[in-house]
Amino acid sequence: MLTVIAEICIKPGRRTAVLHAIERLTPTVLDEEGCGSYQALIDHKAQVPWKQHSPDSIFMVEHWDSLRHLEQHQQADHMERHRTAIKDDVVDVKIFVLEPAR
Repeated sequence: MLTVIAEICIKPGRRTAVLHAIERLTPTVLDEEGCGSYQALIDHKAQVPWKQHSPDSIFMVEHWDSLRHLEQHQQADHMERHRTAIKDDVVDVKIFVLEPAR
């Protein structure tokens, strides 16, 4: 099982619009073969000195059965349409593909 953590950096003031797009997309992604979970998270407002603040980011946490499933997800037509729909609101995307430490 692979864990994907993706930080989607959004233009200021556009996070809600992108979150709505992700909410519409989520049921389709969850139906994909090999998808164990697909969840959007946002920055928790906390005033502590050790916490990174990312008010204009959305963090995706995903679980995939294999790299092949993840690659199929990335190439799916609905993902292409999604990326096209939000591209003007996105500044940067950082994707981490992780596996359990053994």
